[in-house]
Amino acid sequence: MSSVKQWGGEVDDYIKIHDWFDESKKHMSDFRHRALRHHTAGIYECEVKFGHWIKISTGRLIPVRWIGEQHVMEDCGRIPSVQDWFENIEPKPWMNTPRKLSKELEKDAQTT
Repeated sequence: MSSVKQWGGEVDDYIKIHDWFDESKKHMSDFRHRALRHHTAGIYECEVKFGHWIKISTGRLIPVRWIGEQHVMEDCGRIPSVQDWFENIEPKPWMNTPRKLSKELEKDAQTT
């Protein structure tokens, strides 16, 4: 509705873009879902996915970047970077405990 208020047209003109930003809610239903797309890189990815412009029902061309920036600003109060999100992740041991898969595969190959 805020996109309609800002640039005119109808909800259907913008809904696919807004839904794309919030698609991660199906994996994490609280605000943390925003870490996946609500940032500068997410706005860029949105532009790659939907193109630089959309033509709304009134015939007006609206930059997709504007819609993405509006969405992120309304949800986060600013446009964070990916780094802003990642630097606030508390590291846990499992995040940096790689398996030695090559050694496991090597051992399996020797036994067959």
